[in-house]
Amino acid sequence: MYSKDTIAAISTGMSNSGIGIVRISGEDAFQIIDKIYKGKKKLSEAPAYTIHHGFIMDGEETADEVLVSVMRAPKTFTGEDTVEINCHGGTLVVKKVLEIVLNNGARPAEPGEFTKRAFLNGKMDLSQSEAVIDLINAKNEYALKSSVSQLQGSLKKKIKEIRNKIIYHTAFIETALDDPEHTSVDGYGEKLYAVIEEIKDELSGLIDSSENGRIIKEGIQTVILGKPNVGKSSLLNVLAGRERAIVTDIAGTTRDVLEEQICLDGINLNIIDTAGIRDTEDIIEKIGVEKAKQYAEHADLIIYVVDASKMIDENDKNIIRFIYDKKAIILLNKIDLNVITTKEYLQKTYNDIGKTIKNEGNYSNNTPVIGVSAKNEEGIKEFISVLKSMFLKGNISFNDEIYITNMRQKSALKEALSSLDRVIQSIKNNMPEDFYSIDLMDAYESLGYITGETIGEDLVNEIFSKFCMGK
Repeated sequence: MYSKDTIAAISTGMSNSGIGIVRISGEDAFQIIDKIYKGKKKLSEAPAYTIHHGFIMDGEETADEVLVSVMRAPKTFTGEDTVEINCHGGTLVVKKVLEIVLNNGARPAEPGEFTKRAFLNGKMDLSQSEAVIDLINAKNEYALKSSVSQLQGSLKKKIKEIRNKIIYHTAFIETALDDPEHTSVDGYGEKLYAVIEEIKDELSGLIDSSENGRIIKEGIQTVILGKPNVGKSSLLNVLAGRERAIVTDIAGTTRDVLEEQICLDGINLNIIDTAGIRDTEDIIEKIGVEKAKQYAEHADLIIYVVDASKMIDENDKNIIRFIYDKKAIILLNKIDLNVITTKEYLQKTYNDIGKTIKNEGNYSNNTPVIGVSAKNEEGIKEFISVLKSMFLKGNISFNDEIYITNMRQKSALKEALSSLDRVIQSIKNNMPEDFYSIDLMDAYESLGYITGETIGEDLVNEIFSKFCMGK
């Protein structure tokens, strides 16, 4: 599972920049750098955590003038001897330096192999390792803070605390069963019941955080719907802060979907602006309308845009019929003009259609209706506030909160919770104590799956294969 050979890779982006870094890690890191580095002293004799000026040599030829960082095991990111060559950032230069390193004894690192070695050498657990790639891929402040929190061990600490509680009670039961003369389990089920309920509450809280975690990490899959020429593209441009979509007075200007990632007050929206939905004989426009409906079926959020300066018609009612049971925000656009369709009238129409579909006389839909003007950028702050209240359960804080942003971790938490449910059921049914310990150990193993203490080689390889090269 763990190869001891020395690896190397470019750890900075592959584009022209001020600096590029080639990282070398492994037992032969100093032997390799001594072959190719020319400076005042051999780097294998240099003190740890020092930086040295010199040149990378390709035989007798100078490849680049560099600064080389020297780090010694075990106090490095990977836990191994590590050398980082800071060279000029031209892509050709960096590739040349890496080629020289590889020609002198290193092999190319696999994706994520530096972090994988950090995990295998006990420098971090699996939850921290996964936080590394989340940190690199963070698209907003929330995602960044969540990743930093996990990288610092917030989830690792919580899982360790819960596992320690479980193993303590498992060990007590096993000891009592092996030596009943000295250790009694009489009435222990009642005591264990209270402990398990407490642990279940902790696990449920972590599982519940996953919805916030998903929003933090992935963003909200959002589709903008509405009739042609109601201002959908203008709204997209306002939210994006730039002219992303073509805006004209001609109905049907947008015929295909436009995709844009937008960050609003820390929340990412993965927005799809669609063709205006209406009955049409235009073949191309029809295809666009069908695409719009397909995207809306799988969206986390639908933003339904209505033109306040016109009366709603049958096309609007068809859209309402389509989205009435979906999570949506209605934006009544063009309130800067003469308002003909009011918020109250639109809400009543929405509820009346819902009553007809649901066949419920008292049907009431809580879909928010917000008056906006894409032209004057009115109502956008209210929209963002409503958006956050719909998708974030409470205020996002990273002082003590842990947010599960990983489906693998969520699945393991659910499995552990299911095992503890079986313990509770066994206690209620007055089952023998060895039934408790079996399910307790299942929960213990499931939680170890999060930190990497009970995980197989194949899954480890799969997880780290998704990392970027050089990390």
